[in-house]
Amino acid sequence: MEAEKTQSKRGGESIDDQRDRISELPDALILQILSLLPTKSAIATSVLSKPWQFHWKMLPKLKFDHCDHITERGTLSKNVCKVLLSHKAPVLESLHIDIRSGTCYNTDIETWGEIANSRLVRNLAIHVETWKSFYTFPKSLYNSETLETLTLKGFVFEEDVAVPSSQVCLKSLKTLHIQSAFFRGEEFVKLLSGCANLENLLLDLCGYLCKVKTFAIAVPSLQRLSIYDSYDSGRDCGYVIDAPSLKYLKIEGEHGLKFRLTENVTKLEEAYIVDVSYHTINENLLESLTSVKRLSLELVPLKEVKFPTDSIFYQLVSLEIYTSTNAWWDLLTFMLDSSPILQVLKLINTQKRGGWRQGFVAGRKWKQPENVPECLLFHLETFMWTGSDEGLVEEEKEVAKYILKNTNLLERASFSSIRMSSEDRLELECVVRASNSCQILFE
Repeated sequence: MEAEKTQSKRGGESIDDQRDRISELPDALILQILSLLPTKSAIATSVLSKPWQFHWKMLPKLKFDHCDHITERGTLSKNVCKVLLSHKAPVLESLHIDIRSGTCYNTDIETWGEIANSRLVRNLAIHVETWKSFYTFPKSLYNSETLETLTLKGFVFEEDVAVPSSQVCLKSLKTLHIQSAFFRGEEFVKLLSGCANLENLLLDLCGYLCKVKTFAIAVPSLQRLSIYDSYDSGRDCGYVIDAPSLKYLKIEGEHGLKFRLTENVTKLEEAYIVDVSYHTINENLLESLTSVKRLSLELVPLKEVKFPTDSIFYQLVSLEIYTSTNAWWDLLTFMLDSSPILQVLKLINTQKRGGWRQGFVAGRKWKQPENVPECLLFHLETFMWTGSDEGLVEEEKEVAKYILKNTNLLERASFSSIRMSSEDRLELECVVRASNSCQILFE
């Protein structure tokens, strides 16, 4: 009778056997299946049977979220430590921890770093959701043999951390992302000094909290650099970049951020410079960008800028210029004259109705180039103007007409997200274009 209760006549196979057929799968496949689950769910499979108590311990990637531990402070930290200490994989490929400020202590994060290093972690991300309090960057992460990617959010780098520069060593680190963070002293230089093979650096700093006046980024191996900074306009702060291998650069500020590239930066191919101050510290700004192939510029202020006379962008094929700053057209004229092989030109309006644009006509006028630029005669194929919630003012229409009249190989001219009257559209459509094949699109 007992056999009848536990047997199914479907091929003579027991129900228990059918239920546990997944356990007969190869361990590698089971591990792959568990890897598709959230870490919390993967660990929960340990109750299925005795063999399942061990499968999750070989997971190459672990992720913890404070939302799973909202009932009691300290449970997240205990769970993270317990799981890491139970982990048996030869290498921990990835560890991601999302926490909320106040749900754990600095000592907890220090312990996580120590255990993660002992598990040969390669990719580590610790994100703190915070608006007021920050966690201190753990000393345990100043040294790691295996760490390749490090992403941190919501940390303060204290100047009195007792870690000498000689002990900072992240020799395998290729990617470093620091977000919503600030530095009290020389910890930034100390951290970079130990990253001998760093290739990708992203900084998203709370500049108004930093005590550092100048961030010196001197990393010979660095290839990609992105900087987002909310410095207050009253602070005399900025960045000095000395990275001879740099190929990609993006810098974005909120109040005229200052920065300078050294003469060693000669391999740059792509640059996005947004809301950056063109003051004394930036006298060599455009000269230092002459090697780029793709360039986006929003410089403030531009009213009294003296452009270098001997800077030629011999490799530039794609150019974006933001028209949100008065006198932007002077920058456009300079760039057209200095970019002989330019193929794509995009002008971007970011101002809303009103503001300085209403005084455009009464202000300085756009001065056409003395001679038609070489790029218009022989290379420019695409012209775009986008981003405004109103039509073009008179001086802007003159810029558009000039490009249409003088660009011999222009294939496409588009005006998108711009409110134009039917009269303005007709005015542009009636321009006698240098290129017979040019299409004008209003999108």
